[in-house]
Amino acid sequence: MNPILVLFVLSSHDIKGSTGKPTGWYLSEAAHPWKVLHDKGVQIDFMSPKGGEPPVDGFDLKDPVNAEFWGNAEVQARLKNTLTPDKVDAKAAKAYAAIHFVGGHGAMWDFPENAAIARIAAAIYENHGAVSAVCHGPAGLVNVKLSDGGYLVRGKKVAAFTNEEEKAVGLTEVVPFLLADKLTERGAHHVPAPNWTDNVQVDGRLVTGQNPQSAGTVGLKLWELLRP
Repeated sequence: MNPILVLFVLSSHDIKGSTGKPTGWYLSEAAHPWKVLHDKGVQIDFMSPKGGEPPVDGFDLKDPVNAEFWGNAEVQARLKNTLTPDKVDAKAAKAYAAIHFVGGHGAMWDFPENAAIARIAAAIYENHGAVSAVCHGPAGLVNVKLSDGGYLVRGKKVAAFTNEEEKAVGLTEVVPFLLADKLTERGAHHVPAPNWTDNVQVDGRLVTGQNPQSAGTVGLKLWELLRP
């Protein structure tokens, strides 16, 4: 039997607005879902808007799951050579059982306007696949439209980095938009929880988590949708 394939999307953006401070994709928000899926035999490909080796943030190897992920030779090889969206077009997307949008503040800048990534996500979803995202990863969902012209998140319960969490990290005026507000504008039902608590919402084949603390649960809930 062929392995289940899942596509992880990582940000290529490396600077937080005009602050000059580095950002990128957030390590634990890839590592913790990867751990759940990898242990079940799922094969994971990595894609980023620019391809190649995208910048990593939240680099904490004291977390044993992060350390296992970062120390995995296959993962390292794939992270150094992430796929570009043109290598994973809508036809190839039919090979994937799910797409997972990894968070990190970088996602706020380069996920929303990437039409190719939006098409891939829509193709996977409309081919009966699952879509997941964590923390700022749902920025990749705000402009995903389905073939009926409606937004994928319309009418669905979602979790994402909250306005309160953005305020707590002092980036309300730095990010290009407030993620929770944008999802609400798109017709989603944003379900917040207290800052830095594990909050995951599942609505059909859409799984979303609020923050890094939610990443492992996102992986578990995604696996529940994927398992044979």
